[in-house]
Amino acid sequence: MSENKLKTAVLGLKDKGRLLLEAAAGIEQFEIAAVADKDTKLAEKTALKYSCRAYDDYRQLIIQNQFDCLLVAAGMHTCEQYLRAAMKKKFNILKLAPPARNFEEAVEFVQLAEDENIKFAVGNPSRFAQSFTALQQYLQEGKIEQIFLVTAFCTFGNEQQPSWQTDPKLAGGGVLLHNCYDIIDQILCNFAAPQQVYSLSTNTVSDRGQRSYLTEDTAVITMKFSDSYFGNLIASKVFGQEQKLLKLYGKDKILTVSNSRLTISDCLGQLSEQLKYDDDEIRCMTKQLKNFAFSILSPDKNKLRSSGRENLKDMAVIESAYLSARTAMPEEPARILEMASRQAGKAINT
Repeated sequence: MSENKLKTAVLGLKDKGRLLLEAAAGIEQFEIAAVADKDTKLAEKTALKYSCRAYDDYRQLIIQNQFDCLLVAAGMHTCEQYLRAAMKKKFNILKLAPPARNFEEAVEFVQLAEDENIKFAVGNPSRFAQSFTALQQYLQEGKIEQIFLVTAFCTFGNEQQPSWQTDPKLAGGGVLLHNCYDIIDQILCNFAAPQQVYSLSTNTVSDRGQRSYLTEDTAVITMKFSDSYFGNLIASKVFGQEQKLLKLYGKDKILTVSNSRLTISDCLGQLSEQLKYDDDEIRCMTKQLKNFAFSILSPDKNKLRSSGRENLKDMAVIESAYLSARTAMPEEPARILEMASRQAGKAINT
């Protein structure tokens, strides 16, 4: 670090990677020194635009440089070993959600980062959306009483997915892990982890012979938080327009939240208030990256939000959902979190 600048590289330049790079380039605390992608032409074109070095070999990016930060948008199956090497070289890491392909892998990254005394953050820009920040404040101020049901509805308009996301070994999971991570995170940011998780999932591909090789594109999760409080999530890639909604049902109010608005209705569904926000992905990403940068430059004054350890709760719920889909039985995230606590010697707040 020099003059409060973080020498930074971006790994993975497709889709979200371009957004991540654009946001980082607009923040004065980041000095973009290198970019990397398996697509050589894309890496070179992007490096030319941002006046930095280009790499198409992730290993060479890591071993030939000493960075303060590595911002990662590449799929974990392409860079797992290189992230480990980067951590051992004391690179601070921000990995776009999900942080890993499964709970065990996430724990390993969290433990390694703590052993090396570096920051490991999970890039989840929805945490910084004004609508969800307003929801947190609304809950903290006790403006909705006796919440008994939380529902989440996620559809993705049959959007095209990278081919590797159809392979469970490469992707770790499908719609739940890669498309619903942010909405699951929002539920768990505001409430304790559920006591039990029950899940059903499928792939709607017509050729049944292929299904054992494909990740799920449709899933339903039921979560039991207590005897009087439940949650439900429905997700699918194959119908409807893209939308993500979170609803909280209380004694006399219903809160509906998306990335751009928060609405308040009475128990009959009559609208009483609607708050709209002009956030977009780049603004939310910028807020998260600023938090990440300042947590490194002045950690005593700036706490890292969305740390890897904090996100273990999300990964435990997702792991429970996948396990439940296989066993056809409810599963307990607390048992999974306890295993991580024993391994790391630290308690995880559930």
